Amino acid sequence: MAKDKKVYTGTGRRKTSVARVRLVSGTGKITVNGKDVHDYLPFETLVMDLCQPLDATNTREIFDVEAEVRGGGFSGQTGAIRQGITRALLEYDAPNVDSDGSYRKILKPAGFITRDARKKERKKPGLKKARRAPQFSKR
Repeated sequence: MAKDKKVYTGTGRRKTSVARVRLVSGTGKITVNGKDVHDYLPFETLVMDLCQPLDATNTREIFDVEAEVRGGGFSGQTGAIRQGITRALLEYDAPNVDSDGSYRKILKPAGFITRDARKKERKKPGLKKARRAPQFSKR
């Protein structure tokens, strides 16, 4: 029987999306909701955005990423997966990184650890959108 693989998990959130991410030692394959990342996300820029924490820590070829994401659109889901990957990488005890074996000193200055708290603002009464007022008519 094969040796059990160590799994690192992280939860990420962005707008209304929530992602549960698992990092398993592998070859760099990324699956989102059971599909390949290139089949799931429509734009290559979103895939690049999602892989930023792995690229910053040079672990793209070390881990397979399995993400399950719910809610929101593609951009919010990408941000949620990225934060989930970051949190999972913080669990990983990396050899030859720094004294405590953590990627925190790489990921924190890059801004990957901080959750992006921006959400859609609620619509106000008497307005068309959150801030858009009806067109003014003099007569």
